[in-house]
Amino acid sequence: MPNVLNNNSDQTDNLNVADGTAIPPLGSRGVIRVFAPATVANVVCGFDVLGFAVNEPGDEVEMRLTDTPGVVIKRITGDNGKLPLDAAKNTVSASVQHYLHHVNRLDVGVEIELHKKMPIGSGLGSSSASTVAGLFAINKLMGDLLTPKELVPFAMKGEELACGYGHADNVAPAILGGFVLVRSYEPLDVISLPTPAGMYAAIVYPEVDVPTKDARQMIRSKVFLKDAVTQWGNVAGLVSGLFMNDFDLIGRSMKDVLVEPTRSILIPGFEDMRTIAMENGAIGFGISGSGPSVFALAKDEETAKRITKAQQQLLHKLNINSKAYVSSVNAEGPRVM
Repeated sequence: MPNVLNNNSDQTDNLNVADGTAIPPLGSRGVIRVFAPATVANVVCGFDVLGFAVNEPGDEVEMRLTDTPGVVIKRITGDNGKLPLDAAKNTVSASVQHYLHHVNRLDVGVEIELHKKMPIGSGLGSSSASTVAGLFAINKLMGDLLTPKELVPFAMKGEELACGYGHADNVAPAILGGFVLVRSYEPLDVISLPTPAGMYAAIVYPEVDVPTKDARQMIRSKVFLKDAVTQWGNVAGLVSGLFMNDFDLIGRSMKDVLVEPTRSILIPGFEDMRTIAMENGAIGFGISGSGPSVFALAKDEETAKRITKAQQQLLHKLNINSKAYVSSVNAEGPRVM
């Protein structure tokens, strides 16, 4: 049976945790280092409700408990000075603060080092990976007080800080691994979906600037009913294809008539990259999150590598630098390193 989280609308205030006697004493538990994966959100037709995790890239958080109450970010690497050290403004520390408040442990001191191993603003869930790594780390240090699914609402708080809206299609797969469907936000209802054997993601990140907030503001607030019906059918078809291990159905369903037509304008060479992907054997192709990264699903690693190589050659001709990642779907989520 699929795993489901059902809570009230203020998700973090309605989680049940053990009383204080069940929380292990702080003591000396050393340092923990956690990796959390990048994610592909939307998966073409599933705006804000579908996502999956990949094995690379990802972010790392190093965390230690201290005797001085409060959450402090000691160091950030790999961000080129873009991210705030202010604990209230950084998605990692702010989410950890929210977690500690919820479990009634404001006496706990935490020092955080964030190591960005993936590009910021790539459309691959950069803020999500950092936030999830931090939450996974503090939950481990506190004795796994919450289940992975119970961490999702806290990670959504980080997304709200990062882009103004607490969506879960990045953070849920980053925490749970694999494909995830967000059936509902109020109440939160998160469902893990199966991954067909052998599926690979071919991801290319063109190094152009497409801020998430700007990309979100371009989306129409009202849609035609006929377009909504088409989109509903594609989401249902994609989910069915995952359960049925039917690559053809997945490919037929990877079509977006609501969001992609607008967002793709911001990505140079988008339609040519689609053509390259499909001519080289992709199951389907689309924008990862809000872009500018694009992704294709493939039946094997060789096909995925062929797609990314050809797409990068196109971007090189357009004088656009790019990074490429070929990965199977990450079923594990975050891990202790």
